Amino acid sequence: MQIDNWGDKILNGDRRALARAITLVESNRADHRVQAMELLDYLRRAKRQAIRIGLSGTPGVGKSTFIEAFGMMLTGQGLRVAVLAVDPSSARTGGSILGDKTRMERLSRDKNAFIRPSPSQTHLGGVARRSREAVTLCEAAGFDVILIETVGVGQSETVVAEMSDLFVLLLAPAGGDELQGVKRGIMEMADLILVNKADGDLKPTATRTCADYGGALRLLRKRPQDPEGFPKAMMVSAYEGTGLADSWTQMQALVEWRRDNGHWDRRRAQQALYWFDQEVRQALLARLESPQARAAMAALSDRVAAGEITPAGAAAEMLETHLGG
Repeated sequence: MQIDNWGDKILNGDRRALARAITLVESNRADHRVQAMELLDYLRRAKRQAIRIGLSGTPGVGKSTFIEAFGMMLTGQGLRVAVLAVDPSSARTGGSILGDKTRMERLSRDKNAFIRPSPSQTHLGGVARRSREAVTLCEAAGFDVILIETVGVGQSETVVAEMSDLFVLLLAPAGGDELQGVKRGIMEMADLILVNKADGDLKPTATRTCADYGGALRLLRKRPQDPEGFPKAMMVSAYEGTGLADSWTQMQALVEWRRDNGHWDRRRAQQALYWFDQEVRQALLARLESPQARAAMAALSDRVAAGEITPAGAAAEMLETHLGG
């Protein structure tokens, strides 16, 4: 398909064209990468923007249940919602289950919603390597809100903050041990902490947990991109649907404040620089996978193992002789 025809279909909201484009940007084939860059450059001219919401949380916290309930609420308001869910890939086989759509049955049938599970492919950061480009494609397709679900909570999960406008941390009601278990790095990145499962017998525990996290957030250094009262902790119940509208109101208020005060555009520019740096680093690492580089690495490895050259010397020779350093 011609790039301009393909791009026009995406700009007109063609879901099939969008799905094919995400498959294209996820491909590692050299010819596909050339096509993907041409397509992204074509779509960039439309300059469409959505609210990008990164969502992370501990396993079993109910991320999929929350996304479905939250997404259904947004589509009920006439908004178009895209969900980019990242499933962990097997370190042994490289395969992924990609079962997120089966856990969001109602949302997957909504005509105003688009759900795309992707394999993490062992990429650190809780998101697939090309998730950022998939986000750009969804923006071009006219979606109003893009939810980026990570594979789970951890220190490297903070990478999702580099492709989102808001970072939401979803947590379950628990005691102080759970608070100790959440890494400080991800707490510092969060714009909103939502304590899920605040219903039934768990509601009193959720109330205490929310207060604990609220207190912890007040101890963190204030960030310039936050208005008074942010970041904050709130209670929600994806099962009952309570707290969802309030959390969306808070997200909108934060987005509006950041836009009015110049933080939105500044942050998007910083993110573009971050991904430029990452692309250069990934391209350099990819050069190590060429047959010539592998052969040179193997030969130098033998010399290092035999004690003929130091590891530092071998690395310098590899960079200078074989990688043009």
